[in-house]
Amino acid sequence: MITETLKPTADPSVSNPTTSKPSNGSAARATSQPSGSDESFFVDRNEPVAKHVDLPRIEAAVRSILAAVGEDPDRDGLLETPARVARMYAEMFAGLKSDPGRHLSKVFAENYDEIVLVRDISFCSMCEHHLLPFTGKAHIAYLPSGKVVGLSKLARVVEEVARRPQVQERLTQTVADMVEDRLSARGVAVVCESTHSCMTMRGVRKPGSLCLTSAMRGVFRKDPMSRAEVLELINRQPS
Repeated sequence: MITETLKPTADPSVSNPTTSKPSNGSAARATSQPSGSDESFFVDRNEPVAKHVDLPRIEAAVRSILAAVGEDPDRDGLLETPARVARMYAEMFAGLKSDPGRHLSKVFAENYDEIVLVRDISFCSMCEHHLLPFTGKAHIAYLPSGKVVGLSKLARVVEEVARRPQVQERLTQTVADMVEDRLSARGVAVVCESTHSCMTMRGVRKPGSLCLTSAMRGVFRKDPMSRAEVLELINRQPS
């Protein structure tokens, strides 16, 4: 049970409820907690770590931007904004220096030679032209060549590749090349669909517009019938 050292009250004769012994129910709850801090318990060790990000430099830049648009960086509502933005960029760009392909290193031998498809993998990335987010879904299909990978690993690849400043076309091709290379797949198909903030909230301002990109590798690129089959599976509506 975790105990806390408290300063004595001004009048020692006055009882302090925080120093009283916990009830049996409280004690039971305390002992049932995992060892270590809550943060360490819920850390996803597969998440990329943005050690390369210079947080103080981002904070200084954000203060300059706020001042440049006519704001007062020192008013109450904006005092902590530069630090928040710095932490946000560290999170959004954590995949910039990482190798998402590491998630595909553990494979399983399996005598399966038909399409494996994971649809509707949600992602959020940052457009490198305006540093505004684009969000959507990715669909990944591949034809194994004697080995398969855990389905969640494909989602992890998308998640990590997305954490970079980029364009959707590059994201789509990067995921396809990585799956083809690391799994030695006979065919790979990646289709991404997303909405771009740089089109919906500025410029042309067209909410609801959707961008679709595809990358075909191996059999899916060379054989029209195989390509049609995988696209039909991707576009199939749930019954």
